[in-house]
Amino acid sequence: MVLSDIADAKILERARKHGIPAKFIGPSRFKTKLEPELEEQFAKALRDAGVGLVALAGYMRVLKAPLLEAFARRIINIHPALLPAFPGLKAWEQALAYGAKVTGCTVHFVDKGVDTGPIILQEAVPVSPGDTAESLQQRIQVVEHKLYPLAIRLFAEGKLKIAGRAVRILE
Repeated sequence: MVLSDIADAKILERARKHGIPAKFIGPSRFKTKLEPELEEQFAKALRDAGVGLVALAGYMRVLKAPLLEAFARRIINIHPALLPAFPGLKAWEQALAYGAKVTGCTVHFVDKGVDTGPIILQEAVPVSPGDTAESLQQRIQVVEHKLYPLAIRLFAEGKLKIAGRAVRILE
């Protein structure tokens, strides 16, 4: 199932084209969070569909109790930096502005903070001397497209064990 809080999100059309249930829920009055009643609608739609894992993609809001409680330790996100460095928006721009020599991407479980959940996978991407925000973002996205499906597969196969902040990958 694909859910979006953006009515004309391309992913909704793409999902429907492939026979995947897709639904818009919203709109929200806020840019960084959903109203509790909207977040409860998301949680209900996901529960009703029997979803076992929520994989966020392009979801730029902080999750709150309704979703975090309904899907505790079953929500993952991908972030374009090596967390805990450069959390939040436009991490590739943050890395360039800071003068970082290496950045990358992180797949992590979602908790109540901003990009603070236990880390599942990370991969480094070097920052080249001539990089622009666009060129660095594109190289990070190549790695994201590899790491996110891998993390989802590891979850689906029951190979992720969370112990405190650490995530162990079981053989």
